[in-house]
Amino acid sequence: MLYHLGFIIVSLLIIVIPLLISVAYFTLVERKFMGSMQRRRGPNVVGFMGLLQPLADGLKLFAKETILPSNANIVLFVLAPIITFVLSLMGWIVIPFGEGAVVSDINVGILYLFAISSLSVYGIITAGWSSNSKYPFLGALRSAAQMVSYEVSIGFIIVTVVICAGSFNLSTIVLAQSKIWFIIPLFPMFIMFFISALAETNRHPFDLPEAEAELVSGYNVEYSAMGFALFFLGEYANMLIMSGMTTILFLGGWLPLFDIMPLNLIPGPVWFSIKLSIFVIAFIWARAALPRYRYDQLMSLGWKAFLPLSLGWLLFTVACLISFNWLPE
Repeated sequence: MLYHLGFIIVSLLIIVIPLLISVAYFTLVERKFMGSMQRRRGPNVVGFMGLLQPLADGLKLFAKETILPSNANIVLFVLAPIITFVLSLMGWIVIPFGEGAVVSDINVGILYLFAISSLSVYGIITAGWSSNSKYPFLGALRSAAQMVSYEVSIGFIIVTVVICAGSFNLSTIVLAQSKIWFIIPLFPMFIMFFISALAETNRHPFDLPEAEAELVSGYNVEYSAMGFALFFLGEYANMLIMSGMTTILFLGGWLPLFDIMPLNLIPGPVWFSIKLSIFVIAFIWARAALPRYRYDQLMSLGWKAFLPLSLGWLLFTVACLISFNWLPE
Protein backbone atom coordinates (compact mmCIF):
# COMPACT_ATOMS: atom_id res chain seq x y z
CA MET A 1 0.00 0.00 0.00
CA LEU A 2 2.72 2.47 0.97
CA TYR A 3 4.78 1.44 -2.07
CA HIS A 4 1.82 2.04 -4.38
CA LEU A 5 1.10 5.44 -2.76
CA GLY A 6 4.76 6.44 -3.06
CA PHE A 7 4.78 5.44 -6.74
CA ILE A 8 1.72 7.62 -7.42
CA ILE A 9 3.26 10.63 -5.61
CA VAL A 10 6.55 10.28 -7.52
CA SER A 11 4.67 9.94 -10.82
CA LEU A 12 2.66 13.08 -10.09
CA LEU A 13 5.81 15.04 -9.19
CA ILE A 14 7.48 13.87 -12.40
CA ILE A 15 4.56 15.43 -14.32
CA VAL A 16 3.77 18.50 -12.20
CA ILE A 17 7.30 19.92 -11.80
CA PRO A 18 8.19 19.87 -15.55
CA LEU A 19 4.68 21.18 -16.28
CA LEU A 20 5.14 24.21 -14.00
CA ILE A 21 8.54 24.91 -15.57
CA SER A 22 6.96 24.56 -19.04
CA VAL A 23 4.18 27.00 -18.11
CA ALA A 24 6.73 29.52 -16.80
CA TYR A 25 8.80 29.39 -19.98
CA PHE A 26 5.68 29.30 -22.14
CA THR A 27 5.10 32.88 -20.97
CA LEU A 28 8.64 33.81 -22.01
CA VAL A 29 8.24 32.17 -25.44
CA GLU A 30 4.95 34.04 -25.90
CA ARG A 31 6.51 37.40 -25.07
CA LYS A 32 9.53 36.73 -27.29
CA PHE A 33 7.38 35.47 -30.17
CA MET A 34 4.96 38.40 -29.97
CA GLY A 35 7.90 40.80 -29.71
CA SER A 36 9.35 39.33 -32.90
CA MET A 37 6.00 39.63 -34.71
CA GLN A 38 5.71 43.26 -33.60
CA ARG A 39 9.37 44.03 -34.50
CA ARG A 40 10.60 44.54 -30.93
CA ARG A 41 12.90 42.55 -28.64
CA GLY A 42 10.74 41.22 -25.81
CA PRO A 43 12.33 40.38 -22.41
CA ASN A 44 16.13 40.43 -22.72
CA VAL A 45 17.50 41.96 -19.50
CA VAL A 46 17.01 39.43 -16.66
CA GLY A 47 19.52 36.64 -17.25
CA PHE A 48 21.11 35.58 -20.53
CA MET A 49 18.70 36.61 -23.35
CA GLY A 50 15.98 37.11 -20.70
CA LEU A 51 15.90 33.41 -19.67
CA LEU A 52 15.44 34.27 -16.00
CA GLN A 53 12.48 36.61 -16.64
CA PRO A 54 9.77 34.00 -15.74
CA LEU A 55 11.55 33.27 -12.44
CA ALA A 56 11.77 37.00 -11.68
CA ASP A 57 8.06 37.45 -12.46
CA GLY A 58 7.16 34.51 -10.22
CA LEU A 59 9.29 35.85 -7.37
CA LYS A 60 7.71 39.30 -7.75
CA LEU A 61 4.16 37.89 -7.53
CA PHE A 62 5.11 35.63 -4.61
CA ALA A 63 6.60 38.55 -2.64
CA LYS A 64 3.68 40.92 -3.22
CA GLU A 65 1.00 41.53 -0.61
CA THR A 66 -2.28 39.68 -1.14
CA ILE A 67 -5.08 42.24 -0.99
CA LEU A 68 -8.52 40.93 0.02
CA PRO A 69 -11.41 43.28 -0.91
CA SER A 70 -13.47 44.27 2.12
CA ASN A 71 -16.79 43.40 0.43
CA ALA A 72 -15.65 40.05 -0.95
CA ASN A 73 -16.65 36.59 0.26
CA ILE A 74 -13.15 35.83 1.55
CA VAL A 75 -13.35 32.00 1.64
CA LEU A 76 -14.61 31.67 -1.94
CA PHE A 77 -12.37 34.53 -3.09
CA VAL A 78 -9.27 32.66 -1.91
CA LEU A 79 -10.56 29.26 -3.05
CA ALA A 80 -11.36 30.25 -6.67
CA PRO A 81 -7.78 30.52 -8.06
CA ILE A 82 -6.81 27.33 -6.21
CA ILE A 83 -9.69 25.46 -7.91
CA THR A 84 -8.64 26.76 -11.34
CA PHE A 85 -4.97 25.84 -10.79
CA VAL A 86 -5.61 22.35 -9.37
CA LEU A 87 -8.06 21.46 -12.16
CA SER A 88 -5.53 22.57 -14.78
CA LEU A 89 -3.04 20.05 -13.33
CA MET A 90 -5.48 17.16 -12.82
CA GLY A 91 -6.01 16.52 -16.52
CA TRP A 92 -2.39 15.58 -17.12
CA ILE A 93 -2.60 12.26 -15.27
CA VAL A 94 -4.37 10.62 -18.23
CA ILE A 95 -2.31 12.22 -21.03
CA PRO A 96 -0.08 9.57 -22.71
CA PHE A 97 3.29 11.10 -23.67
CA GLY A 98 4.45 7.84 -25.27
CA GLU A 99 3.51 4.19 -25.42
CA GLY A 100 2.99 3.23 -21.77
CA ALA A 101 4.21 6.68 -20.59
CA VAL A 102 1.05 7.69 -18.72
CA VAL A 103 0.23 7.90 -15.02
CA SER A 104 -3.30 6.47 -15.28
CA ASP A 105 -4.29 4.76 -18.53
CA ILE A 106 -8.04 4.59 -17.76
CA ASN A 107 -10.62 3.34 -20.28
CA VAL A 108 -12.61 6.58 -20.18
CA GLY A 109 -9.65 8.96 -20.40
CA ILE A 110 -11.27 11.24 -23.00
CA LEU A 111 -14.40 11.61 -20.84
CA TYR A 112 -12.21 12.41 -17.83
CA LEU A 113 -10.42 15.16 -19.79
CA PHE A 114 -13.71 16.57 -21.06
CA ALA A 115 -15.11 16.62 -17.51
CA ILE A 116 -12.01 18.36 -16.09
CA SER A 117 -12.05 21.01 -18.83
CA SER A 118 -15.77 21.60 -18.13
CA LEU A 119 -15.18 22.02 -14.39
CA SER A 120 -12.62 24.78 -14.90
CA VAL A 121 -15.43 27.30 -15.41
CA TYR A 122 -16.38 26.91 -11.72
CA GLY A 123 -13.17 28.60 -10.59
CA ILE A 124 -13.88 31.58 -12.84
CA ILE A 125 -17.55 31.85 -11.81
CA THR A 126 -16.58 31.62 -8.13
CA ALA A 127 -13.95 34.34 -8.58
CA GLY A 128 -16.38 36.68 -10.35
CA TRP A 129 -19.19 36.22 -7.85
CA SER A 130 -17.10 36.26 -4.67
CA SER A 131 -15.34 39.51 -5.66
CA ASN A 132 -18.67 41.34 -5.15
CA SER A 133 -17.79 43.73 -7.97
CA LYS A 134 -19.60 44.30 -11.25
CA TYR A 135 -16.68 43.88 -13.66
CA PRO A 136 -15.52 40.48 -12.33
CA PHE A 137 -19.15 39.30 -12.23
CA LEU A 138 -19.71 40.30 -15.87
CA GLY A 139 -16.49 38.51 -16.83
CA ALA A 140 -17.59 35.36 -14.99
CA LEU A 141 -20.99 35.37 -16.73
CA ARG A 142 -19.30 35.78 -20.08
CA SER A 143 -16.92 32.91 -19.38
CA ALA A 144 -19.76 30.59 -18.34
CA ALA A 145 -21.84 31.35 -21.43
CA GLN A 146 -18.78 31.05 -23.67
CA MET A 147 -17.69 27.68 -22.30
CA VAL A 148 -21.20 26.22 -22.55
CA SER A 149 -21.50 27.43 -26.15
CA TYR A 150 -18.29 25.80 -27.33
CA GLU A 151 -18.30 22.66 -25.18
CA VAL A 152 -21.37 21.39 -27.04
CA SER A 153 -19.52 21.39 -30.36
CA ILE A 154 -16.35 20.02 -28.69
CA GLY A 155 -18.48 17.13 -27.38
CA PHE A 156 -19.70 16.25 -30.89
CA ILE A 157 -16.14 16.46 -32.23
CA ILE A 158 -14.84 14.13 -29.51
CA VAL A 159 -17.70 11.68 -30.18
CA THR A 160 -16.71 11.62 -33.86
CA VAL A 161 -13.10 10.75 -32.98
CA VAL A 162 -14.24 8.12 -30.47
CA ILE A 163 -16.45 6.45 -33.10
CA CYS A 164 -13.55 6.36 -35.57
CA ALA A 165 -11.15 4.92 -32.94
CA GLY A 166 -13.69 2.62 -31.24
CA SER A 167 -12.52 3.51 -27.74
CA PHE A 168 -12.55 6.22 -25.04
CA ASN A 169 -8.99 5.28 -24.06
CA LEU A 170 -6.47 7.93 -25.14
CA SER A 171 -3.70 5.42 -25.90
CA THR A 172 -6.08 3.39 -28.08
CA ILE A 173 -7.12 6.58 -29.93
CA VAL A 174 -3.46 7.28 -30.68
CA LEU A 175 -2.77 3.71 -31.86
CA ALA A 176 -5.86 3.84 -34.12
CA GLN A 177 -3.99 6.54 -36.09
CA SER A 178 -0.99 4.33 -36.88
CA LYS A 179 -1.96 4.20 -40.59
CA ILE A 180 -3.54 7.62 -41.05
CA TRP A 181 -3.88 10.56 -38.67
CA PHE A 182 -7.45 11.67 -38.01
CA ILE A 183 -6.60 15.21 -39.14
CA ILE A 184 -6.86 14.01 -42.77
CA PRO A 185 -10.37 12.46 -42.83
CA LEU A 186 -11.66 14.79 -40.10
CA PHE A 187 -9.99 18.05 -41.17
CA PRO A 188 -13.09 20.28 -40.69
CA MET A 189 -13.47 18.81 -37.19
CA PHE A 190 -9.82 19.59 -36.46
CA ILE A 191 -10.29 23.25 -37.44
CA MET A 192 -13.43 23.55 -35.29
CA PHE A 193 -11.75 21.80 -32.36
CA PHE A 194 -8.77 24.14 -32.37
CA ILE A 195 -10.95 27.27 -32.63
CA SER A 196 -13.17 25.91 -29.84
CA ALA A 197 -10.02 25.28 -27.77
CA LEU A 198 -9.20 28.99 -28.10
CA ALA A 199 -12.67 29.85 -26.80
CA GLU A 200 -12.53 27.17 -24.09
CA THR A 201 -9.30 28.60 -22.67
CA ASN A 202 -10.52 32.24 -22.95
CA ARG A 203 -7.71 33.06 -25.34
CA HIS A 204 -7.52 35.61 -28.12
CA PRO A 205 -9.55 36.29 -30.22
CA PHE A 206 -12.16 34.96 -27.74
CA ASP A 207 -10.81 36.53 -24.54
CA LEU A 208 -14.09 38.35 -23.82
CA PRO A 209 -14.20 37.29 -20.11
CA GLU A 210 -11.08 39.41 -19.47
CA ALA A 211 -11.47 42.06 -22.14
CA GLU A 212 -9.43 45.08 -21.05
CA ALA A 213 -11.43 47.53 -23.17
CA GLU A 214 -14.76 47.07 -21.37
CA LEU A 215 -14.11 44.90 -18.26
CA VAL A 216 -10.70 46.25 -17.12
CA SER A 217 -9.42 42.70 -16.57
CA GLY A 218 -12.62 40.72 -16.15
CA TYR A 219 -13.03 38.00 -13.55
CA ASN A 220 -9.53 38.43 -12.05
CA VAL A 221 -9.53 42.23 -11.71
CA GLU A 222 -9.69 42.13 -7.88
CA TYR A 223 -6.84 39.59 -7.57
CA SER A 224 -3.22 40.34 -6.79
CA ALA A 225 -0.04 38.49 -5.87
CA MET A 226 -0.42 34.67 -5.74
CA GLY A 227 -4.16 34.71 -6.47
CA PHE A 228 -3.50 36.33 -9.82
CA ALA A 229 -0.47 34.07 -10.37
CA LEU A 230 -2.57 30.91 -9.88
CA PHE A 231 -5.14 32.11 -12.44
CA PHE A 232 -2.26 32.93 -14.76
CA LEU A 233 -0.64 29.49 -14.32
CA GLY A 234 -4.00 27.74 -14.68
CA GLU A 235 -4.76 29.52 -17.96
CA TYR A 236 -1.43 28.59 -19.51
CA ALA A 237 -1.60 25.00 -18.21
CA ASN A 238 -5.06 24.72 -19.80
CA MET A 239 -3.60 25.89 -23.11
CA LEU A 240 -0.95 23.18 -22.89
CA ILE A 241 -3.52 20.48 -22.09
CA MET A 242 -5.80 21.57 -24.95
CA SER A 243 -2.77 21.46 -27.26
CA GLY A 244 -2.06 17.94 -25.95
CA MET A 245 -5.67 16.90 -26.58
CA THR A 246 -5.50 18.23 -30.15
CA THR A 247 -2.27 16.29 -30.69
CA ILE A 248 -3.78 13.05 -29.36
CA LEU A 249 -7.12 13.33 -31.17
CA PHE A 250 -5.90 14.47 -34.59
CA LEU A 251 -2.10 14.24 -34.97
CA GLY A 252 -1.40 10.70 -33.79
CA GLY A 253 0.00 11.57 -30.35
CA TRP A 254 3.49 10.13 -30.04
CA LEU A 255 3.44 8.40 -33.46
CA PRO A 256 6.02 9.65 -36.03
CA LEU A 257 5.04 11.46 -39.22
CA PHE A 258 5.96 8.53 -41.48
CA ASP A 259 6.65 4.89 -40.59
CA ILE A 260 10.27 4.91 -41.78
CA MET A 261 13.41 3.91 -39.91
CA PRO A 262 15.14 7.29 -39.21
CA LEU A 263 11.89 8.78 -37.83
CA ASN A 264 11.10 5.67 -35.79
CA LEU A 265 14.38 6.12 -33.88
CA ILE A 266 13.07 9.38 -32.35
CA PRO A 267 11.37 8.64 -28.99
CA GLY A 268 7.59 8.97 -28.79
CA PRO A 269 7.61 11.71 -26.09
CA VAL A 270 9.80 13.84 -28.38
CA TRP A 271 7.27 13.55 -31.21
CA PHE A 272 4.49 14.40 -28.77
CA SER A 273 6.37 17.49 -27.55
CA ILE A 274 7.07 18.70 -31.10
CA LYS A 275 3.41 18.44 -32.10
CA LEU A 276 2.26 20.07 -28.86
CA SER A 277 4.70 22.95 -29.46
CA ILE A 278 3.14 23.59 -32.89
CA PHE A 279 -0.25 24.25 -31.29
CA VAL A 280 1.31 26.33 -28.51
CA ILE A 281 2.81 28.59 -31.20
CA ALA A 282 -0.61 28.72 -32.91
CA PHE A 283 -2.13 29.99 -29.62
CA ILE A 284 0.51 32.71 -29.48
CA TRP A 285 0.09 33.61 -33.15
CA ALA A 286 -3.68 33.98 -32.70
CA ARG A 287 -3.12 36.45 -29.85
CA ALA A 288 -0.62 38.53 -31.83
CA ALA A 289 -2.41 38.55 -35.20
CA LEU A 290 -6.19 38.45 -34.71
CA PRO A 291 -8.58 41.17 -33.48
CA ARG A 292 -10.99 40.41 -30.64
CA TYR A 293 -14.49 39.19 -31.54
CA ARG A 294 -17.61 41.03 -30.42
CA TYR A 295 -19.62 39.06 -27.88
CA ASP A 296 -22.60 38.53 -30.19
CA GLN A 297 -20.22 37.26 -32.90
CA LEU A 298 -18.71 34.84 -30.40
CA MET A 299 -22.11 33.39 -29.46
CA SER A 300 -23.28 33.30 -33.07
CA LEU A 301 -20.19 31.37 -34.17
CA GLY A 302 -20.64 28.78 -31.43
CA TRP A 303 -24.38 28.14 -31.75
CA LYS A 304 -25.13 28.95 -35.41
CA ALA A 305 -21.95 27.69 -37.11
CA PHE A 306 -19.99 25.18 -35.03
CA LEU A 307 -22.95 23.32 -33.49
CA PRO A 308 -24.73 22.42 -36.79
CA LEU A 309 -21.42 21.79 -38.57
CA SER A 310 -20.05 19.45 -35.89
CA LEU A 311 -23.36 17.58 -35.63
CA GLY A 312 -23.61 17.27 -39.42
CA TRP A 313 -20.05 15.98 -39.75
CA LEU A 314 -20.69 13.48 -36.95
CA LEU A 315 -23.71 12.08 -38.81
CA PHE A 316 -21.76 12.08 -42.11
CA THR A 317 -18.86 10.18 -40.48
CA VAL A 318 -21.18 7.57 -38.95
CA ALA A 319 -22.96 7.14 -42.29
CA CYS A 320 -19.63 6.60 -44.09
CA LEU A 321 -18.41 4.09 -41.50
CA ILE A 322 -21.66 2.10 -41.64
CA SER A 323 -21.90 2.25 -45.45
CA PHE A 324 -18.37 0.93 -46.00
CA ASN A 325 -18.49 -1.37 -42.97
CA TRP A 326 -15.51 0.46 -41.40
CA LEU A 327 -16.84 0.66 -37.85
CA PRO A 328 -14.11 -0.49 -35.42
CA GLU A 329 -14.91 -3.59 -33.42
